[in-house]
Amino acid sequence: MKRSDFEIEICANSVESCIEAQKGGANRVELCMGIPEGGTTPSYGEIKMAREMLTDTRLHVIIRNRGGDFLYTEQELQRMAMDIDLCRELGVDGVVFGCLTAEGDIDLAANEYLLSHAKGMSVTFHRAFDRCREPEKALEQLIALGFERVLTSGQQPTAEKGIPLLQRLNQLSNGRIKIMAGCGVNEKNIARIRQETGVPAFHFSAREPQASRMTYSNPSVYMGAEGADEDTIMLTTERRVRNTIDALMGKMA
Repeated sequence: MKRSDFEIEICANSVESCIEAQKGGANRVELCMGIPEGGTTPSYGEIKMAREMLTDTRLHVIIRNRGGDFLYTEQELQRMAMDIDLCRELGVDGVVFGCLTAEGDIDLAANEYLLSHAKGMSVTFHRAFDRCREPEKALEQLIALGFERVLTSGQQPTAEKGIPLLQRLNQLSNGRIKIMAGCGVNEKNIARIRQETGVPAFHFSAREPQASRMTYSNPSVYMGAEGADEDTIMLTTERRVRNTIDALMGKMA
């Protein structure tokens, strides 16, 4: 195996995580905010600075204006299209999105609309795929639409649990679309996922906890959910990116 045989994408939640991903040897980052919601579109400033800092690593941006389901209104789709246009203006290499119908199928019209704004950019269909009711049919539709890759956990809580479907999807894809395994991929399981599925691309965060630099914190007030740890920041680290790539390449015991 050669390193060039694989795509490594880091789910980066900040410019700082993007920089660490680049230092660790990632091919690409998917920049996204709102990680507890499954990822939402980052701000203009975050995208612009990430574009300026990433010189060796490609920049993809998630286009998802809210958490929750993947059934979008006309106004939501218009805003997503505006975000794609903005990403192009900022020199982003690719975008990541996915739209479903109420019945759990690929929303052909909605995806075609967003794809029309993403012409010339690399486009990934994200884990909305894991909510599809007929994954094999959905895969063929994504190929026909022209998506370059699909991010999936094999319709399971983690990619490791989704190995059977990941293997099947990779077989069915036959090089027509890249299957990218994501969700719970780490140093301990990436080699097994590769060996048992044959997928050529992996998506993981490689984050580690960073303690807040605050010396005072009011324990009675929460900015989000009560009881949430708001004194720890999770950031990608070069160390974990390198370790996970090394594990994939068989360089770790």
